[in-house]
Amino acid sequence: MYRKILITTDGSTVSQQTACAGVKFAQQMGAEVLALFVAPEYQYPVYVEIIPPSYPSEEEYIEQMKRTGADHMSRIMRSCEKAGLAHGCMTAFSDATALKIVDVAEQEGCDLIFMGSHGRSGWGQILLGSVTNKVLSHTTRPVLVHRLINEPVDS
Repeated sequence: MYRKILITTDGSTVSQQTACAGVKFAQQMGAEVLALFVAPEYQYPVYVEIIPPSYPSEEEYIEQMKRTGADHMSRIMRSCEKAGLAHGCMTAFSDATALKIVDVAEQEGCDLIFMGSHGRSGWGQILLGSVTNKVLSHTTRPVLVHRLINEPVDS
């Protein structure tokens, strides 16, 4: 049914558990997996004339975020390898995370976006489910929302 599934992660315990569920789902479908980490865009210092020596250059920031993304997605990649699934990973840069997720799904030809939800309501849903809600409202592709009922324990 689905040939290519986009699984998003931000490196949190919640998203790691969601990603594991996404890989299991992809295995059931026999689908390829594309893991995605969206990093914030580089922020130039407010006062460009006075850049602290410890402030990273744009190139250093991009390389660090790519390493961070690869680290966050490594568990997904290992799970895909164990499951015998075709897989890939991508670090993208945007301050509008949800829109970038939608764009990547379209550009990469993903049939499904697999995302997590904390299962909260009220203010918790507004604050913590905003990326998922925005993806749902901006895409025409199917989105499977994996809901975590209990808060995971950090490992």
